[in-house]
Parts: sequence; C-alpha cells; structure tokens
Amino acid sequence: MVKRKTPFSEVRRRRIFESVVDQIQEAILDGRLTAGDRLLPERELVAMFRTSRGTLREALRVVEHKGLIEIRTGVQGGAFVSESNARQLHDGLALLLRRKKVSIADVAEFREGVESIVTGLAARRATPIDIRRLKGVLEEARANTGSRTPDWESFIQLDNRLHMTLAAIAGNPVYETVLRSVHDNIDRYYDELLPRTRRTMEENYRDLCAIVRAVEDHDAPAARDRAQEHVRRFSRMMRRRKS
Repeated sequence: MVKRKTPFSEVRRRRIFESVVDQIQEAILDGRLTAGDRLLPERELVAMFRTSRGTLREALRVVEHKGLIEIRTGVQGGAFVSESNARQLHDGLALLLRRKKVSIADVAEFREGVESIVTGLAARRATPIDIRRLKGVLEEARANTGSRTPDWESFIQLDNRLHMTLAAIAGNPVYETVLRSVHDNIDRYYDELLPRTRRTMEENYRDLCAIVRAVEDHDAPAARDRAQEHVRRFSRMMRRRKS
C-alpha cells in the first residue's frame, strides 16, 4: 500500500512549561490579565496547571524574562503583571543614546524615516484643537528666539515638545513611545555637535513653522517632506562637526 503524502507531520509533545508560558502570556496579551494584577499563589497555579513547583517556576522565569511579569519576594510578594513593555523599550533606547552607542548617522536615518511618517499622519489626523496646540508651542519658540538673550535649553525643550505633540496627534502609541525615548535623550548629541547660535535656533524655528503649516493644511506629502528636510539639515550639521 502506497503511503499518501500530506502536508502534515507527527505532532511532538511539547514541554509542559512551554504550555504554561503560552497560557500566561496569552492571558496578558489579550487583556484577561492587566498591568498590576497579581497571579494566583504558586500552590493554586500548580494545581490549576497540574504540574510541579519546579516546572511552574521555570515557566514564570521565562515570562519574567520576556518582561510580561515581575516576580517580587517577601510577605507581599508574588508574580505581578508588568506595567508595560513600552517602558522597557524606552529604557533600552535611552541607554543606547545616553552612552552614545548609536552614531549620528544611525539616529539621522531613523529620524528621517519615522519623523516624516509621523508628521504625515499628523497632517491627516490633526483637529483644530491640535493645530492650536502646535501653534502655541511655535509662539513660545518664536518669543524665545526673538528675545535679546535666547535660551538654548528652553528652545530645545520646545523643539522636542513640538515633535512629541506631532507624535501624539498621529495617534500611534508605538511611534510615540520610540520617539519619546529619542527626544528625551538626543540632547547629548545636540550639546556636543550643534552650534548654540541664534542662527541655528532661527533655522530650526523656520523649519518648525513650515512643518506646522503643512499639518494645518492637511497636506500629508508636504508635511512628510518638511519633517524629513528638517531632520536632514540638522543631522548634516552635526555630522560635519563630528568629522
């Protein structure tokens, strides 16, 4: 008798702890367990999964390594669902930037792509209230730039605030989380490589005005181009001073 070919193969029995990992992970990812929730006590989980304490602890370590839970010791200890993996992502990127493990070229390449996408999304989704928020930041930046003694630190903070406002308007929490990590830590590069001159601030301000105008006009292609040109201009300036 000829054996019939099929696209399937024999199912191998998985290790029990992998099944435990999958069940806990799925419960967290689909929202049945939320941030701050405490998992059942160990003895109850052992009985529920019909496994040993050793297997359960191995599974919990794997889930903890993934950043989904936090295991605390002591009287009030136990396994708790972590606040957010976004925090880990933010901290990881922040560490790279603070230690300058990422080159200016890498930061520029990332920002040229992501900032342009985010600004294009903001142009499509901005409401009149959002435009007023952006113009409010611009007004503060204009006042600072036009003063007799412009404050560099304040201007950089306003620049970051405008970019993060655009990210919030875009409405994608993934972009917002990643960009917040970049903008919270990129000042180390600015301090070292950007000339603290009125001209630098004025050029930056003009770029921001062009970006906001495109967003106000709901012109997504123009908004993307203005954001990309803005990042590219100042990245070139920093790379020249780096070389």
